[in-house]
Amino acid sequence: MFGIMLNAKETQEMEYLLKRELEELLLDLTDSRIEGIVKRAMEERYQIIFRMYKRFVKPQEYMKYVRQNRSSKQEQQGCRTK
Repeated sequence: MFGIMLNAKETQEMEYLLKRELEELLLDLTDSRIEGIVKRAMEERYQIIFRMYKRFVKPQEYMKYVRQNRSSKQEQQGCRTK
């Protein structure tokens, strides 16, 4: 575990940086040209950054970045093909 103390201005900057990174990752995750292990690594990175972002903002702010579990989507698709 690592602790950090930030003043108000630094907190705002951290929120901004994390939010922009989340938005960029969301955009990249919808790109159909990205496949396989690269997309999985991006999803893992998204989850890490999302958890960090949740520590800085109120729930109504981070709710727009909540993603459904990929495994549940795969299960739904598997049921449809059977």
